[in-house]
Amino acid sequence: MSSTRTDAVAGLGVARVLSLDLDGRSETSLDPDLRVFLSDLVRPHGLALREDLLGQGVGHAFGEMGEVLLRAALAPDEPVDLLVVAFDMPDVQPGRANAVYLSRFCPGAPLAFAVCDQGTSAAFTALRIAADCARTGDVRRAVVLVMEQTALHYVPDRPVTLPRRNRAVALVCEWSEDGGMTVRQSSGSDLGPDQGAELVRIGRKALGPDTAVILGADLPPGQPLTGVWTELADRLPGWRAEHRPVLVADLDRRHGRLSTLALPALP
Repeated sequence: MSSTRTDAVAGLGVARVLSLDLDGRSETSLDPDLRVFLSDLVRPHGLALREDLLGQGVGHAFGEMGEVLLRAALAPDEPVDLLVVAFDMPDVQPGRANAVYLSRFCPGAPLAFAVCDQGTSAAFTALRIAADCARTGDVRRAVVLVMEQTALHYVPDRPVTLPRRNRAVALVCEWSEDGGMTVRQSSGSDLGPDQGAELVRIGRKALGPDTAVILGADLPPGQPLTGVWTELADRLPGWRAEHRPVLVADLDRRHGRLSTLALPALP
């Protein structure tokens, strides 16, 4: 299968994606400091702690998850210039700056920071920032880590969708002369499914008729943040072999934000 590529602009593109599930729990889920931190966090909002979960010790620390994934995703001779950690669920080891901690497991000890409090759009925001940084000429390889764990140790003030698995996804992005990624995000209280469908249609039209599409709304529930990226990890190699452009789209209704990632077809 072939696809017509137009207006290819050099930039940072997604070279490969790796998804990893982790069973069990982290020992830090039993750290008494977790209770102290959460008590201070929820007290002003009148929320109750989940004493059952705190007693059992459940959930995975993002630092441990990211360490395992980075070792699997990167070779020692692949220096990284930028690491961005994207998450929505709280960590079970809140006292650690995970982005800084995880940079030591990346060849090149890159600049590192985190993106959070953006719901399912967090990973798209991280990719957009990475692409913008690459335009300065200082970033030739960037890694975006998308992570979620299953345990919420307090009762939220509204219904939330919790992950079913402890999962981490690495998006390894590299500079490409054959065309970089394009990330677009639209926000607004009136953003609805019709507008979302229209933006996806526009994205597909710009990329070409052979565009492969991943829609968050079409995936089974259970991994609100990592679901679309696990799907991309599973399917991107085949689509690349077919020289197809790819469009990934997800709508975060809680924050009213539609995000799309466009990847051009590569030769």
